[in-house]
Amino acid sequence: MPLYPQFDRSRLKIRPLAERVHDLSHETLLPLDHVPAPLDECAMRDLATLGARLVEARRRGAAVLLLMGAHVIRAGVAHQLIDLMERGLVTHVGMNGAGPIHDYEMARIGATCESVARYIRSGEFGLWRETAEMNDIVQQGAAAGMGLGESLGRAILESDFPYKETSVLAAGVRLGVPVTVHIGVGYDITHEHPNFDAASYGVASYRDFLTVAHTVNQLEGGAFLCFGSAVMGPEVYLKALSMARNVAHQEGRQIAHFTTAAFDLIRIEGEFQQEAPKSNPQYYYRPWKTILVRTVADGGESFYVCGDHRHTLPHLRLAALAVE
Repeated sequence: MPLYPQFDRSRLKIRPLAERVHDLSHETLLPLDHVPAPLDECAMRDLATLGARLVEARRRGAAVLLLMGAHVIRAGVAHQLIDLMERGLVTHVGMNGAGPIHDYEMARIGATCESVARYIRSGEFGLWRETAEMNDIVQQGAAAGMGLGESLGRAILESDFPYKETSVLAAGVRLGVPVTVHIGVGYDITHEHPNFDAASYGVASYRDFLTVAHTVNQLEGGAFLCFGSAVMGPEVYLKALSMARNVAHQEGRQIAHFTTAAFDLIRIEGEFQQEAPKSNPQYYYRPWKTILVRTVADGGESFYVCGDHRHTLPHLRLAALAVE
């Protein structure tokens, strides 16, 4: 028995998604041919370079890893992201734990996102019946030897969900492109539910982490893109890179000459290709020191693109298509 008292999840009242007010619907997804307004001249120049790097990585057979926060799914760029996967311009997508929740809900009912401010007051935030089905899917998938992303993606792909064609998770299974999920226990609404099994999630998410490490092992000549993730993306990438470089050094190989890029809303003041001093609070902003400086110090090149994901990711895709 645990030393400390435990909350009794059986006492929770779980409501159906039909009773929830949603902030986003399937109609908000950007069409594939959407052309956003131009960003500033420097950003557009960097995006043109990055688009060319994606095409070059594909030609070389090198990895292009894209790790992202859930706001990228919420930005409505699923069509653009899936197209990059279909073209071989992105070879691996990784999400935090909230990403698949939005992907699953959107595929299942064509809507997602609740008002935290509204539902936390009544104690209903996150406690939705259909969303909890993800927990059963992950438990079954983990028992069958699958990772977290594959478990959910396969279930969506094999379902009769009306909007599954815009599911990034399902596209990954359909295309054989890894879509992985990297959780922190207690971070996501699925963890509130009585059917959440922490052991299954832990095993499945750790399998996904090892898949990232396998991808990073093929990063020489490729690219790592981090979209809207201040902690998960930089930290998962950092540990995977250390593992991959450990093996590469033993084999006389290098994983040093690749491109990194961070896409976010936070504006970096000064020269981002040098580490900020500890007196600057942005020293603790992981995308800066990890993605833009430390891990490319031996021959890589980094870029920082500040802007809304509804603008930056479509522009990155268009830049790659321009040089295909």
